[in-house]
Amino acid sequence: MKDMEELIKNVEKYKNALIQQKFKSKKNTVAYVFLDGKPRILKWFAPGFTRQMETEYSTLKKGSSTLNMPTLYEKDSDNNVLLMNYIMGENLCDVLNDEKTVFSENQRIMVLLADWFSRFHRSFNTADQFNIRGDSVLRNFILADCIWGVDFEECRAGKPVEDIAGMCSSILSTDPMFTSEKFQLCKTFITAYGKSVKWNLENINEEIAYSLLETMFRRGETLSRKNADKIVKRIDL
Repeated sequence: MKDMEELIKNVEKYKNALIQQKFKSKKNTVAYVFLDGKPRILKWFAPGFTRQMETEYSTLKKGSSTLNMPTLYEKDSDNNVLLMNYIMGENLCDVLNDEKTVFSENQRIMVLLADWFSRFHRSFNTADQFNIRGDSVLRNFILADCIWGVDFEECRAGKPVEDIAGMCSSILSTDPMFTSEKFQLCKTFITAYGKSVKWNLENINEEIAYSLLETMFRRGETLSRKNADKIVKRIDL
């Protein structure tokens, strides 16, 4: 993966950028910088990821004025860079899994998260299909004055249940994994989402089990479909 210093060194328009923080990303290079004295996020897409850059660009352009998503300042197609505003807050994965965060606060967060997804799905619903955010994991959300979503390069046509299942998989499989509290939080999340939309979450248990299998496979860990089904049943929907 490229290093952000390479972009700053070689591209004139970014030479006065001062890196404040680098973020973990499996595919792209992302950093919080001061550019011309203003706080910004630079997202530098890897070669071959132009389609993903265009997907994120079009999603932010459509949604950022009405939804809690980053404001897009510039698309630099010559260098495969998106320039966005910096959202100050805490990563949702860290908050949810912090032993200092009380259960009632995590429940409140689940309701806020369900509201974010319901508004996203309503905004990106067309007469022909739903568009979902994809890559629905805790690390793609920030808790500030409200819930903010980030990283939209995997947005695509799909079923809302895929997003909800992906988030439940993320909740359950982040450390500490599969605790009784995590199952309760998933139930709170699913219930709150279901109350705020007009469509049904068809086959939600099967979708969560499938998402868990995918998550474990990516980590190089083994989980059978039978055990995945047993885990999901503990949500007690």
